Amino acid sequence: MQVKTRIGLTAVLVVSLISGFSMLLAQAALPTSDAAAQARLAFSPALEKVGEGFTLPLFLTHANDGSGRIFVVEKGGTIALLENGKRGTVFLDIRDRVRASGYEQGLLGLAFHPDYARNGYFYVNYTNRQGHTVIERYSVLQSDPNRADPNSAKRIMLIKQPYANHNGGMIAFGPDGLLYIGMGDGGGANDPLGAGQNKRTLLGKILRIDVDNGDPYAIPADNPYADGREGLPEIWSIGWRNPWRFSFDRLTGDMYIADVGQNRYEEVHIERRGAKGGLNYGWNIMEGAHCFQPRTGCNRDGLQMPIAEYDHSQGISITGGYVYRGSAFPRMQGYYFFADFGSTKVWALRETSADTWEMTEVMSAHFPVSSFGEDEAGELYLVDFSGGTIHRLMDRE
Repeated sequence: MQVKTRIGLTAVLVVSLISGFSMLLAQAALPTSDAAAQARLAFSPALEKVGEGFTLPLFLTHANDGSGRIFVVEKGGTIALLENGKRGTVFLDIRDRVRASGYEQGLLGLAFHPDYARNGYFYVNYTNRQGHTVIERYSVLQSDPNRADPNSAKRIMLIKQPYANHNGGMIAFGPDGLLYIGMGDGGGANDPLGAGQNKRTLLGKILRIDVDNGDPYAIPADNPYADGREGLPEIWSIGWRNPWRFSFDRLTGDMYIADVGQNRYEEVHIERRGAKGGLNYGWNIMEGAHCFQPRTGCNRDGLQMPIAEYDHSQGISITGGYVYRGSAFPRMQGYYFFADFGSTKVWALRETSADTWEMTEVMSAHFPVSSFGEDEAGELYLVDFSGGTIHRLMDRE
């Protein structure tokens, strides 16, 4: 397989497994990571290893229940607690229903209900044995807060996948209490099914549903196609290739989405809190801020341009992160951190003035970053896919 023609995370996962390798847009110009920008950084980034012993970890999160526990998602179909610096108690084991043989298949996402402390509900995104995306709800055991009931599954959604890649995988509750679901375009190079711009498929979209009403869910009244006439009612935004990881700034509520590129560019978008649904993020008309189909002269009207991008001389598969809002390292406040799975580079992005962004390369993680994670206090972590380790992002000074 040639990295040049990889789709989604496929080739970089292949590279990782085989070799074990341990732009700012203010309506016009994209950012560069230059020495001057690095000199202006207010902090001195470093990584501290805080966990080990995980198998192909893909995500990290917390339950927001006051316990301070950290949950790590493993590709094969398990969720384990990080305890005393090691892989600890297995919270959930659904390996019997997860297909993890494909490079982009497996247990891919986890989101705890905003009222988890009361109702014990959490949601997972996984690839089933038939290769399709499943969103399911589970419940924690009343007798043991560190274990979930694997028999409590309630199917929320099943989305058929035409290929084994571009499954998306991220799920998260927004500040509005609704569940957002990231869906890739279904796979294959160049979006062969035209899913990104097709409002009659859930592929190539970010979805938004109300899991607190309806059975198994309700459509929010302000979803852009809630009546189903112009598009599927679950759709929130369109034009995505593979939004592997997105997050909400816990201070502002803004949504940051990193979309994995095709052969040339990786990109970051922001969706401001309060934005209306139905925004079009460009794929497969655009790749980053550049025409894709056609290569020149494409119609950009109504398309949302990225706030940052980098080309494939810098990396080949973006891993989105979080805006730092912790208290341990105040000089990192307000920076959005993201990385590249292939090159292992890590960047910090900040808004220096209204709609003006500065992107700075801050370090190399020296491992393939499959995900960032956030704990209950707002501290940030990087997940090492191949080494099975967890690292906390910190300011060394």
